[in-house]
Order: sequence, then structure tokens, then C-alpha cells
Amino acid sequence: MQTQFIHMGFDGRRTGVETYLLRLRCTPAAISGKKLDEYECREFGLQLNNGGLTTLPALRLFTYQFDQMSGINGKGPMFGIPQEPFRGMKDSSGNQLPSDICYATYNNFVDFHALADVFSRPFKYIKGVEQLKSIGDRIVHPGAFTEAPVSLNGVVRPGSVFRNGELTLELKGVSLVDDSPCALLNYDSGESTLRMGFIQDGNGEDVILEGGSEYAGDVYIDLASGWVRKVTLNESVVTQTYSASRPNKIPGYTVRHILLRLIRQQDFEKSISILS
Repeated sequence: MQTQFIHMGFDGRRTGVETYLLRLRCTPAAISGKKLDEYECREFGLQLNNGGLTTLPALRLFTYQFDQMSGINGKGPMFGIPQEPFRGMKDSSGNQLPSDICYATYNNFVDFHALADVFSRPFKYIKGVEQLKSIGDRIVHPGAFTEAPVSLNGVVRPGSVFRNGELTLELKGVSLVDDSPCALLNYDSGESTLRMGFIQDGNGEDVILEGGSEYAGDVYIDLASGWVRKVTLNESVVTQTYSASRPNKIPGYTVRHILLRLIRQQDFEKSISILS
């Protein structure tokens, strides 16, 4: 999965770009005999602006068990992803990463499962994607108007949340990805909001970030296997930041793009690189 954050000034010019590269392998519970699917991070790559591509040693071979219900009502980490490795991270060149980069790195894992699992898999007790049976069918997803915790121990305060708008799914048709027939679904978050408190180590004063977002994209689900083969996401985020000692609110505008692809074993083992 490749995620790109493009920070924009209100004059329309870019002020910064971050590119995150996540490579995961899933071992399904049905194969491992464990209760939950297990994920292993082969490598995590990071590129800031036009700098060189570095990796994050703390996440090499990082493993966890995906739990779709974890994090609900504040019980357990979101999706079962341990948060400890994301504090105080350094890149492969030994550079200390800022707290916002540490958080965005953690959020890559959350986004991966939201896109590859929450949208594409049937739920156990409530109705979801399985309701889409004919081209043009559209549903309001069970995740609509729900609040997701976005805290990260030592980086973002508990109580920080992202609230979806009217999240919808629509069956658009059938398409080919890597010569495999896939159901093509479109999702749209509706008008969403977020509020986060970033912990500042220097003076102990939180920086508050609040704003609005809308994201949308396509999910390609293999008709034979049920696995997600490709996902796209495009998001626009408008925010304002402030603190107790600096109450003047600073506006921000960020565009985010995600490309997620199912890859072959031999590609998984290669050195990480920018996706084309």
C-alpha cells in the first residue's frame, strides 16, 4: 500500500509531500490454526519531500493479529494493532521522526484494514457488502456516522476521534485486475469530521487539530477468491490547529492518495520501492 500526503497552501501551491510504503503478508487463521488472521510487515518505507527513500527498522517483521472488533468502545488497540513500535521511531538513517510522521505511519496500518477488510468483508451480526447484488445497488454502510478512536499512546490523546459521514457503498460493475475478474465497488465517506490532541513533549501543552474530510475510492474484489486485489482512495482534508498559549487558529489543507494492491510472493520479498 502506498499513501501520499500532499500539503497545500491556500494559494494552491504544494508546501510538502510525504510518501508511505507498507508491505504486509497475511496468514489466514484457516491456514495457521490460530484464532485470528496474522499479519507481518515485511518492510515500511518513507520518503519526505524529495529526499531519499528510507525504511523504519522498528517495523521490519512487525507482526500482529487482526481483530476487527478491537478498539470498539475503547476496548483494546484499534484492529488489534499494537501501538508500542510507533513511539519515538527513527528511520534507517538514524533520524528521529516527528510525532505527526509517527502517527501517520501508525494510521497506515489502520487504513489498510479499513480498506481491505471493513469495506469488503461481510459482517457477522449486521448487514454489509453482501447486500450488493446487482450493478447500481447502493447501501449506507454500517460504519456510517460512527466514531473511530484515533489516539496513539504518547503521541495523540485518548478521546481523539474521526467521525464518518454517510458512508456508502455502490456496486459499479465488473472489472479486470491482473487478468482476474473483480467486482468493482465505489465507497464514499460523506462529510466526515475529526478532532485530535497531539501531545507536545517540550512544554506539555497539547496542539489541537480539528477539521473536516471527505474520502472516496474504488475497491476491486476478486470474484473467485473474495480477496481484495486493488483499492484506491482520494481524500481532501481541511483543518485548523491551535493550542492554549496560541489560540489563533492555523488553517491547513491536505490531499491524500492511497493505492493498495495484492502482490505476488516474489514481489513481497523485493526491496521496497515507490509504486507505479
